[in-house]
Amino acid sequence: MLVLLPPSEGKTAPTTGAPFTLEKLSHPTLNAHRRAVLDVLADVSARPDALELLGVGAGVASDVERNLHLDGAPTAPASSVYTGVLYAAAGLDALRPAAAERADRSVLTISALWGAVAPGDLIPAYRLSMGTLPGLGKLATAWRPHLSRALDGRAGGDVVVDCRSAPYAAAWKPPADADWVAVKVVREVAGVRKVVSHNAKHTRGVLTGHLLQRPGEPTSADELLKATEELVGTTVGTEVGSGLHYTLLEAGLSASGRGPRTLELLIS
Repeated sequence: MLVLLPPSEGKTAPTTGAPFTLEKLSHPTLNAHRRAVLDVLADVSARPDALELLGVGAGVASDVERNLHLDGAPTAPASSVYTGVLYAAAGLDALRPAAAERADRSVLTISALWGAVAPGDLIPAYRLSMGTLPGLGKLATAWRPHLSRALDGRAGGDVVVDCRSAPYAAAWKPPADADWVAVKVVREVAGVRKVVSHNAKHTRGVLTGHLLQRPGEPTSADELLKATEELVGTTVGTEVGSGLHYTLLEAGLSASGRGPRTLELLIS
């Protein structure tokens, strides 16, 4: 099993911890391109129009300033730095030892800065989305050949559970011999199923946590469906603001043309 996650936009910046160095990251074949992105990001973040170039608002100016000093910055495991809704629901920073070990070999966050990191990789907080970076162009395109060389062998012959959003999915496509499954969350409105954006991240996080903590790992799409069905009928989240609970009603697996199969999660 290989679970692919997007990074969270919000990150918790470590104030103590080992100083950052590329050599401590997994997938060292990515380090040359990681260095190239780090250097360009520092240059862009130092410009007067850095916020505009990075597509962010003034409220995160301090995050952009942090990009100037990533080398040697305090680090923490990626599972603690990424603290968005999906990660909170997955509980990656609070797993028991056996589940944490499974996570480190089975979960990858696809990142605009690092390419790919495991939950235990030591990283600093930073600000960079999978958009366009002056000097490198579209980051998804720039990362694609490097991620293919680094990850195709790991994914081949395994089930790939894809929880990424579209910009991060564009950075790497699992090889043809992988059992590639994209996770989609839907609601039924007037008899029509519609893709959910609100609460989808949380639901994918719940699924990720379940896959890491259940007795065995799925090795195929069919086994993934059976593992997911173990959550049917359970509360998988709470509406932000309203406090209303929502439940997984059904899980289904469908095929598509040339892309991934789809694991559809119906919530209500």
